[in-house]
Amino acid sequence: MTQIEPTAQIQLEDGRFVGPYRSPVNFSADEKGSIHDDKTAQKLGFRGGTVAGSIHMDQFPPILLRVFGERWFETGRLSTYFLNATLHGESVRTIAETPEPLADADVQVRVTMERDDGTPVLEGTASLGSPPEPSELRKRLLQQREPGELRILEHLRVGTVGEPQAARIEPDESRGSARTEPLPWYSGASPWGGAIASPQVAVHLMRSAERGLELRRHRAVGLFGAIEVAASRGPIFVDRDYLASAEILALGSTPKTEYLWYETRLSEKTGEEIGSMLMMLRFMKGSSDLW
Repeated sequence: MTQIEPTAQIQLEDGRFVGPYRSPVNFSADEKGSIHDDKTAQKLGFRGGTVAGSIHMDQFPPILLRVFGERWFETGRLSTYFLNATLHGESVRTIAETPEPLADADVQVRVTMERDDGTPVLEGTASLGSPPEPSELRKRLLQQREPGELRILEHLRVGTVGEPQAARIEPDESRGSARTEPLPWYSGASPWGGAIASPQVAVHLMRSAERGLELRRHRAVGLFGAIEVAASRGPIFVDRDYLASAEILALGSTPKTEYLWYETRLSEKTGEEIGSMLMMLRFMKGSSDLW
């Protein structure tokens, strides 16, 4: 594996790989009326404007490179369920539950992120290839029950497939993205040739598929509940044209939110699938006139 500086900072402690503390930035703090805006978030019961979960995902590649090597960008998966929101600049670190680098095995390991006071931020799994057990989010999706009463999302139907949408990340857009843990491969040459997408950039790319689904008919504050990104014939490149199509897999309700699960499949224009994303979006009932 090509040695790069961020991977050298990963420590092996008590059979776990542990990353350094980083301080993610809330780059969307000025989006008034969003969950990232202090006033809006506090009105809904949060401590303040939240850092997007996709930003936290960018902190994992160095530790996953230590666990799986460069192949993780080719056939790897990162599956994260968000537990507690973080605020601008709060220190967090990544942990991977594995005792040894796992070479070429198709295997899955537990991953977590925690604040410096020990509060869990997310839990999930990371894998290489096709391990036999389901990912964190696939397991949770299998446990879905009847959706209950829906008002914000009442217009949506499970099984709806959107029209494929053009998807592309320009180099300038990638370089300007909010990455807590930048790797040189995101902005320049990589072992695969050109610049590749970080997890956060891959999420942004595959959310292009939402244009084919009418997700937001009613006003409500949304936030990420869970995200899984995967490469099947990766890596996913910057400055390349793709097609992204999405299907609604599940709908549901909790005391405070309505939510939906959808899956995006990312393909070359030839039709060859190269990656996917499983997304759970929450919509706050307290932000909607329908509740």
